[in-house]
Amino acid sequence: MYYGKPENEKEKEEEAARKAEILRRALTIEARQRLRNVSLVRPELAKNVENIIINLYLSGKITEPIDDSSLKQILLQLTKKRDFRIRGL
Repeated sequence: MYYGKPENEKEKEEEAARKAEILRRALTIEARQRLRNVSLVRPELAKNVENIIINLYLSGKITEPIDDSSLKQILLQLTKKRDFRIRGL
């Protein structure tokens, strides 16, 4: 009988822990809360933002934590790219 977790699950947990630590360093408390709220409504958007922030942090382009207003701007820019209108006939 096998009691441990498979390696891929363990690796996924470690990866999630690394991402969470980077986001903790890269975002203020308010910005992390906003990102959690966004993930409840638009999980794909939240994942995209997380990946962008992680890449910026790892490349050294984030020197101080991103605050809530900066995160709002990032979210606004990403949602504007996909925003389209359906016009009536």
